[in-house]
Amino acid sequence: MKEEYAKILQEKCNKESFKKLAAIENDKLHDFIAKYIELFTPASVFVRTDSKEDAEYIRKQAVEEGEESSLKTTGHTAHFDGYYDQARDKTNTKYLLRPDEVLGSDINSEDRDRGLNEIHELFKGAMSGKEMLICFFCLGPTGSEFSISAVQITDSYYVAHSEGILYRSGYEEFQNIKNSSRFFRFVHTAGSMEGNVSMDVMKRRVYIDLEEEMVFSANTQYAGNTVGLKKLAMRLAIKRASEEGWLTEHMFIMGVNGPDKKRVTYFTGSFPSACGKTATAMLEGEQIIGDDIAYLRQVDGAIRTVNVEKGIFGIMQDVNRDNDPAIFEALTIPGEVIFSNVLVDSGNNPRWLGDGRPEPETGTNYAGKWSSGKKGPDDKEVPYAHKNARYTIAIKELNNCDDNLENPEGVEVGGVIYGGRDSDTNVPVEQSFGWAHGILTQASTIESETTAATLGQEGVRKFNLMANLDFLSIPIGRYIQNNLDIIQEVKNPPLIFHVNYFLKGKDGKYLNGIKDKHVWIKWMELRVNGDVDAIKTPTGYFPKYDDLVPLFKEVLGKEYTREEYEEQFMLRIPERIEKKNRIMKIYHTKVFDTPHVFFKALEEQIDRLEECRKKHGDYVSPFELEKSS
Repeated sequence: MKEEYAKILQEKCNKESFKKLAAIENDKLHDFIAKYIELFTPASVFVRTDSKEDAEYIRKQAVEEGEESSLKTTGHTAHFDGYYDQARDKTNTKYLLRPDEVLGSDINSEDRDRGLNEIHELFKGAMSGKEMLICFFCLGPTGSEFSISAVQITDSYYVAHSEGILYRSGYEEFQNIKNSSRFFRFVHTAGSMEGNVSMDVMKRRVYIDLEEEMVFSANTQYAGNTVGLKKLAMRLAIKRASEEGWLTEHMFIMGVNGPDKKRVTYFTGSFPSACGKTATAMLEGEQIIGDDIAYLRQVDGAIRTVNVEKGIFGIMQDVNRDNDPAIFEALTIPGEVIFSNVLVDSGNNPRWLGDGRPEPETGTNYAGKWSSGKKGPDDKEVPYAHKNARYTIAIKELNNCDDNLENPEGVEVGGVIYGGRDSDTNVPVEQSFGWAHGILTQASTIESETTAATLGQEGVRKFNLMANLDFLSIPIGRYIQNNLDIIQEVKNPPLIFHVNYFLKGKDGKYLNGIKDKHVWIKWMELRVNGDVDAIKTPTGYFPKYDDLVPLFKEVLGKEYTREEYEEQFMLRIPERIEKKNRIMKIYHTKVFDTPHVFFKALEEQIDRLEECRKKHGDYVSPFELEKSS
């Protein structure tokens, strides 16, 4: 270690922590840590390695310092964020860009020099009297070509504890990369605290420096703003993946059992919020590898994937014994779980909205002591738990955890699923004609209808290509092209499917049962393995009725009628054409670098739909399509 770094580090680190840093031969790392020790002026520094003792120290301090409180069940703790610090701060999450850099008209950005000056002013002395935590993690399984090393600086034991559950320890990985500069860096301070929550949330900042692969956050504790390795690291990884020829995707990874459980086929899936992503990934009887973020690479002529994380930061609302039995069980037995922004009742148990139990009468939540009718500082009535209350748990704690979670080679992807929410256009499940067709006409055209409960106006369609729009750190056109290019040397690319669980009939009622998605998944598994045929339509392949009947019987114990099938899989040509025209307008007006093949693919699809309309009319029965297939 260079003397200039050693002097600064020795002043704040005890002998043990200094020894831990000195054991990593990396000048960039030492310079990074020394710089922020000088800026933050902490009272002390603790370095977290891969040891159980270091992880236990952080867990213990989180409780002793009041950032978390112990609950009745062994290993369970509760954490409260401030009343106004309950979600990702999209307004103040910005890319730091040079004047000549352009990502797109909808990208939230700040001049790089101005942003760095501002965040560093907020950092000055922000850890005075506090302990700085330096934590080493690995994105993806350790010892893998998918691995990305990462270091987090924070003054929050809760943040460090959360990351210890969500990510693989990476101290040894840092020792292995020697003096490489290819690692992600994250710097966070909760800022001034009152009642163990951030006081100055109106000065909350989350800045992403793509040039230095670095993220800064200040005056916030909510995990989406502070756990740097999650969606913030995802933005860094999307850019790196673009430069290196692989993909970072907002996807789950699950294993689906084939007939008689004699095989497992792996799927990734990308869905906008409230479109069924978690419910699909956690289907009872199947296996989960990840629920949120995946890295995909072309390896030896196949697409393989790993879960970036080893844990879940999941939404609590409506997790109950009926909806999510595997998660509910894991959340109600002894084990390491952090519950955030739930209610802690008089029996010291966590309670959340939709947990399937009688509503509590009193307790403590993110607004303090709670009872029915309580008003918050904004004079709004406070529910007993926040709608965005979360749980943080290791995937290995779930009884449906797949054995390949830590496989450094990942798993081979058999199918990719894209989901959306629309009431009148797409059928429940459809396979694309091929990889390019799926990326261009399905993945790149995802829309999600809003609900009255969230925006006060139902049915507004929000464009969200590949359910990844919020996190893109490269231009949209390049992102689409990267998805097209990844299979160039792949002999048998994964099949691409689109699902829609929210199709409605003329009476306004949903045509799908809440558990029907399991049948669609099982049909996809059969298609990937060539076990069933399909109906060729102008937009893709639809399931055949005769193949769905036994699946409904086997999976759900349900009779599936011809009438149900015909209404669900009706080709709705006017709505399909309207959607394609709507999407093309978005790309023409907002995306400056759209690949030419995108417009060509959509125009060809419209032509096929128009030709079909001439023969069969506006609304075409799947039985009629099967006859002419």
